Amino acid sequence: MEALSERGDALRLLAAEAERARAGSGRLVLLRGATGTGRTALLRAAAEQAAARDMWVLRARCTPDSSGTDWGVVHQLFGEDADFLHEPPAEPGTGRTAHARTRAASLWRLLEAYASEAPLFVAVDDVHAADPLSRGWLTEAARRVDGLPVLLVVTERSQYDIDPPGAGLARGLSPALVRTHTLAPLSGAAATGLVRAAFPGAAPGRVADCVRAGAGNPLLLHALLDDLSSWDTAGGSAPQAPLPDTCAALYPGGYPDAVSWWLAGAGGSTARVARSLAVLESGDADAVPARTPSADGTGPARDWCPGGCPAERLATQIRITATMARADPARVAGWLTAMTRLGLLHQGADGLHRYAHPLLRDAVLSGWAGGRRRAAHRTAAEELMRGGAEVAVVAGHLSHASAVAEPWAVDVLVEAAADEVRVGRPRCAVAFLRRALDEPMAPVRRASVLIQLGSLECAEYPSGGIARLTEAVRLPGGSRDLVRAMVALATALARSGETRAALRMLREEEHRLADRPELVRTLRAVAVLMSDEELGALRKEYRRRAGPDGDAPDLLGAAHRMLIVRYEATAGLISSRDAMAQIRALVEEPADPLAEPFLFGTAAVVAQWADELDEAERLVRRALDTLDSFLMHPMHHLLLDVRVDLAAARADFGAVLADPRARSSGSGPSGPGPTSAHTQAVIALVETGRLEEATRLVDGFDLRTAPDSWRTHRFLYARGTLRAAAGDPAGALDDFLECGRRQTAREALRSVVAPWRVAAAECRLALGRPREALALAEEELRLAEVWDTPRVRGRALRVLGEATGGRHGLELTGAAVGLLRDGPVGTELVSALIAHGRLLNDLGERSRARGTLREAVERAERLGAVRLRTVAEELLHVGGARRAGAPRTGPAALTGSERRIAGLAAEGRTNAEIAASLHLARRTVETHLTAAYRKLGINRRTELPTALPQAPPDTPARSA
Repeated sequence: MEALSERGDALRLLAAEAERARAGSGRLVLLRGATGTGRTALLRAAAEQAAARDMWVLRARCTPDSSGTDWGVVHQLFGEDADFLHEPPAEPGTGRTAHARTRAASLWRLLEAYASEAPLFVAVDDVHAADPLSRGWLTEAARRVDGLPVLLVVTERSQYDIDPPGAGLARGLSPALVRTHTLAPLSGAAATGLVRAAFPGAAPGRVADCVRAGAGNPLLLHALLDDLSSWDTAGGSAPQAPLPDTCAALYPGGYPDAVSWWLAGAGGSTARVARSLAVLESGDADAVPARTPSADGTGPARDWCPGGCPAERLATQIRITATMARADPARVAGWLTAMTRLGLLHQGADGLHRYAHPLLRDAVLSGWAGGRRRAAHRTAAEELMRGGAEVAVVAGHLSHASAVAEPWAVDVLVEAAADEVRVGRPRCAVAFLRRALDEPMAPVRRASVLIQLGSLECAEYPSGGIARLTEAVRLPGGSRDLVRAMVALATALARSGETRAALRMLREEEHRLADRPELVRTLRAVAVLMSDEELGALRKEYRRRAGPDGDAPDLLGAAHRMLIVRYEATAGLISSRDAMAQIRALVEEPADPLAEPFLFGTAAVVAQWADELDEAERLVRRALDTLDSFLMHPMHHLLLDVRVDLAAARADFGAVLADPRARSSGSGPSGPGPTSAHTQAVIALVETGRLEEATRLVDGFDLRTAPDSWRTHRFLYARGTLRAAAGDPAGALDDFLECGRRQTAREALRSVVAPWRVAAAECRLALGRPREALALAEEELRLAEVWDTPRVRGRALRVLGEATGGRHGLELTGAAVGLLRDGPVGTELVSALIAHGRLLNDLGERSRARGTLREAVERAERLGAVRLRTVAEELLHVGGARRAGAPRTGPAALTGSERRIAGLAAEGRTNAEIAASLHLARRTVETHLTAAYRKLGINRRTELPTALPQAPPDTPARSA
C-alpha cells in the first residue's frame, strides 16, 4: 500500500498490541508524527487488521471545529449509547465536578460492557484536537484498560511549531501504560520508489526533483504525483519536462493545497515564519534566476544573507525571518532545525536554510495574500540593507514590494541595475529600473532613471524605450541633463528608422541652448553622425573653417574637428600621417565629458583606416570607458563596428564570426539593415570557404528597403565579394559599382570604407574588359598615394599590376608584395603574392612563381583563408607543380601545429595555457584553432575530443 511506505514496523507493533489486548491486557498506543506523515492512513490500516482479528472497532476523528463540543469524541465512539452524557444530574444541586465524575464512571461501565461482548480496538485520530472532556476521559481510560481486552490507539500531531503546543495525551501517564511510536519522514529510497512506481520511465533528474519537492512527506509527495499524473497522456511514463518551479504549472493543484493544509495545521505563527523564510529566499531568486542557489547551497548564489562565516549568515537569516514574522528568534532557530530534519528544508555549506525545492517554496507562498507578501519583501529589503547585503539582493526584494517612498529605495534599485548591466544582464537591470519608477522622486532624478531605462529598452528593441526617453526630455531639469536625454532619444529614433525626426529635434534644441556653445557642439556632433547627409554637413563645416571668415577651431570643438578630419580622410584630402598627427593632438585637448565619446570614437575610426590597429584598439577602449553604461549613444555601435573591423584587418576570422551580431539578420539593436558585423561576417565566411553560410546571411537582408547608410554601402561590397567568389563577376561588378556610386555621392572618394575600385577592377578583368579595369586601378593608386599606408598602396599596386600585365605589371605586383610585408598581418599580402605568382607563370618564370605561390599557400593556411589558398594551389598546378596530395578536410588535413594545439585544447587547456606551453602568441593559437575547426567541420571546443581521433603511430602528422 503506497500510503504506508516504510510503516511496516508500526503495523507489526500494533498487531502485537492487538493480540495482547485480545488476551485481556489492554494498553494505550500513541502514534505521533508531523503533519502529512501518514498517521491517519496507518490508523486506518491498523483498524482493518483488528477487524480481521474479530475485534470490535470504535472510531473517532478529532477536528479543530469539534474541539469546542463537550464529549464530541466520545459520542463518535459510542453513538446513541452515550446520549446520557447530556442529561442533567439525577439529584438537583449536584456540582459540575461531581456530575463529571458520575458521567465518567458511566462511560467506563459502558466501555466494560462493550468489551464483555468482544475485544475492542478504539481508534482516535488527531487526539490533539479533541475536546477537553473527551481527552480527560481517554487519559483516565488509559490508566485502567490494562485489565480489559481493549486497545486504545490514538494519533497525535508532534511537530515543532513557533507557538509551543499544549501537553500531549501521554503526559502524566506511566510509561508502562502507553507505547509511543513516532513516524519518521520518508527516506530517500522510499520516496524514490514511490516516484518510480508512479512514473516508471522518469529520468533520474526528474525523480530526484520529485523527491526533493516531496520533502520526505507522504502527503506532499502523493499530492505532487497526482498533479503530475494529469500531464501523462501515454499511461505510465513521467513527463520529461523539468519539474516546474511554480505551482501555476500544476494541475489540478493538489500539491499547493496540501502545503496550505500543512501550514494551517501548524498554526498562524508557524505559517508566518514559513512564508517569511520563503520571501527572504525568493527575493534574489525571482529577481535574477540565473544566480539562484542550488538546493544544497553549494551552487552560484548571491550573498543574500550577509555574514563573515556560515554561523553569522545563519544568525542573520534567523534575525530577519523573526523580524518579518514578528516571532521569537529562539523559536525560529528551533523551527529551522526541526524542518531541516523533517526534510522540508536543506542547510547549505554557507549555513543558510533553504526550501528543499523551489516548487515547495512557491507553494508555501501561494496561500499568502499579495499585500502581506509585498509588506514582507519590504521588511526583508530594509533588514538586509541594514545588514550589509549585496545591493542586488536588496533590490530583488524591492522589486516585489510596494512603494517605499524613501530616497534609499531608488538609490538601491539604480545601483543594482548598473551592476546587472556590467555583468551582461540588461533584462534584470530593466526590471529594477521599472520598479524604481514606482517610487516618488524629483523630476531631475526621474529623468535620469527614464534615460537609463529607455536606453536599455531600446537596446533590446530599437523603438522599445522611445516613450521613456520622450518623457525624460519633457521633464524639467538642467541643460546638461536635457542634452543627455536628447542624445539618447535622438539615437533611439535614428535606430528605429526615424532619423529625420531625430535631426529635427536636435536642430530645435540647438536654438534653445544658444547660450551653451559646448552643449550645442555636442548636439551638432550627434546630428552629423546620424544624418543621411553626413558628409554634406561635414563638407559645409570644412569649407566654413577653410574660408576667410571661417570659425576659429576652438569654437568648433575637438569632437567636431575630429569629424572634419574623418571627412578629409574619406574625401582624399589628407594623408594618413597628417590625419594621425591631428587626431593625436585633438585627443589630448580638454573636452566636455559629453563630447568625449565622439572624440575618442572618431579617432579610433581614423586610426584603424591608417592601419594603426593597436592605437585604434586603445582608443576604442577609452571611448567605451567614457560612455554611460546605460546611455543610448550614437557612438556605442560605431565602436563595436570598429572592434570587428580591427579583427577583420588582422584576418582574425574567428573573432569576426564570434561577434554575437554577426549571425542575426533583420532589424536589431543598432537599427534597421545590416551592420558592420554582418559585412565582415560575410567576407570572413567567403574567405574561409563557407559560401553557403555567407549566402544565407546575405539573403536575410533586403537591401532595397535598407537605409542608405555607410553600413548598407559596405554590405553591398560584401555581397559583391560573395558573388565574385561564387563565379558571378557580372553580378559582383554591379554591387561594387553601386557601392562606389553611393560613396562618391557622399564625396567619399577614397575607398577606406570599402575598396570597391579594386574589387570592380578585378571583376572587369574577369569579364575581359582590361581598359576599364586599368582606369579604376589608376584612380585607386592616385588616391592611395595621398593616404599613403602600406595596405592601401599595396592593394592599389597589386590590382594595377594585374590590369597592366607584362613585365611592368610584374614590377607593380612585386612592389605591392614588398610594401605589404611591412603592413599589418592580413590577406592583402596573400592576394599580392598570388597576383605576382600568376604574372610570373604568364611570363614563363615558373620556378620563381612556384616559390611565390607556395608562400601564398602557407600564409593563407596560417590565416585560415581557404579561398585564397585554393586559388594559390590551382596556380601552382597550372605552373607545373604537383597538386598537393594532402586532404583539405578531416583530421588528416591538420598541420602539425594545428594537431598539437587542437589536441591540447581537447584536453581542456585554455588558449592562454596553450600559448604559454608552446611559447606562442595567443592570437597564433586562436588562428590555428580556427583553421582546425574548419577542417574538422566543428563549431565548438567541446566537439574536439570526438572530432580529433588519435593518429595511428605509423602516420606522423604533416609538418606546418
